[in-house]
Amino acid sequence: MIANIAIVVLVIIDKSLLQLMYLLFCNLPFNDILGNSVMFPRVLMDVLQPPSERLISYYECVLQAFFSHMFGTTSHTVLMIMAFDRYVAICNPLRYSAIMTNRMVMKLTVSALGVAFVLVGVLLGLTIRLNRCRTLIANPYCDNALLFKLSCEIVVINNIYGLTFTAVLLTASIGSIVLTYTKITVVCLTKYSEYRKICAVLFHIIPGSLNPIIYGVQSKEMKRFLSKLFYSRKVLSS
Repeated sequence: MIANIAIVVLVIIDKSLLQLMYLLFCNLPFNDILGNSVMFPRVLMDVLQPPSERLISYYECVLQAFFSHMFGTTSHTVLMIMAFDRYVAICNPLRYSAIMTNRMVMKLTVSALGVAFVLVGVLLGLTIRLNRCRTLIANPYCDNALLFKLSCEIVVINNIYGLTFTAVLLTASIGSIVLTYTKITVVCLTKYSEYRKICAVLFHIIPGSLNPIIYGVQSKEMKRFLSKLFYSRKVLSS
């Protein structure tokens, strides 16, 4: 918590860090602060109590599950918009200021939070509608899977939506990140093609120049021959 708060405060008070990239980056520590401040104080309270007194109301459990899933989902959506920001900065540097305006950053931030809110809201909405016949949560904190397991009703819809939600989120986040950084890599290799040509030539020159020195000097016979050669030249010059 101290580290995340320090990062946010540093970006706010340091004028050199008041840039779009760092403002986008602040979404990650802010998300960490929100997710952990809701979850861990209650977990620490439960640790200090005997098992028989570790009780939580149902709707408090739902709230904890909501922020837990918001924390995980927002982490993915924020990484997606940060990857987009790096893509524009490297692949379209001349248009970066025109594309990544303050308004665009605000839209991306709201979109990251809004998409996570809707997805998680539907996820838990499908769970709250179920009747409950159990009361035990065998986990340090509440999440959606444990909540709908409290019901004795058929939870096929919950399982389908939960699996689809996870698959779409992971595919979209990992896919977009891989795609953007692949394009960034291609652009970087294209920009520095001349340096790659020089490196390809040096790959043959440098080892060929260093190998005789490194491996030849290690030979006792070579050392003896060279020492005699330089010694004899020293005598002749004198």
